[in-house]
Amino acid sequence: MKVHLHVIGKTDEKYLEQGIRNYVTRIGNFLPFELVFLTDLKHRRHLSVSEQKKIEGNNILASVLSTDYMVLLDETGSQYDSPAFSVYLQKHMLSGLKRLVFVIGGPYGFSPQVYARANDTLSLSVMTFSHQMVRLIFVEQLYRALSIAKNIPYHHSG
Repeated sequence: MKVHLHVIGKTDEKYLEQGIRNYVTRIGNFLPFELVFLTDLKHRRHLSVSEQKKIEGNNILASVLSTDYMVLLDETGSQYDSPAFSVYLQKHMLSGLKRLVFVIGGPYGFSPQVYARANDTLSLSVMTFSHQMVRLIFVEQLYRALSIAKNIPYHHSG
C-alpha cells in the first residue's frame, strides 16, 4: 500500500518544511509515501470562502483516484490516541488498498463535494491549528503510528 498526503499549496515556513522533510524521509523507511502539493489559489482575497473551497475541492477531487481510500483531516473527524491511530493505519494496510490518501484542505476546510467523496474524516485535536502546521503534526503522527506498529522505540507510553 502507498500512503499519500495531499495538501493545498507549498509549505510557507522553512522550519516547517525542514521538519516535514525529516519525517517524510523516516516514513519512507516503512512504506511508500508521497507528499502531493496541489495548486494554491491565486488572488485568494478576491474570492468568497465558498468559491475558494469549491476551487480547492475540484483540485482535491482531481488528485485522487476512484479506488483511493480518502481520509480528510478535519476538526469534525474521529480522534485517536497514537496507539489507536497505529491500529487504524494497520487495518487499512492489511485491507488490500492500493492507496490511502490523507488530505489537508486550505484555510477554510473542504467543499461539500469533497466531504461527499471522502471515505473517512480524522481530527488531530479539538484545538485548531493552521493548515500549514497540521502538515508537520500529521507526518509526525504517521511516523509515530508506523514506529508503534513495528515496535521501534520512538513512542513511549506512560
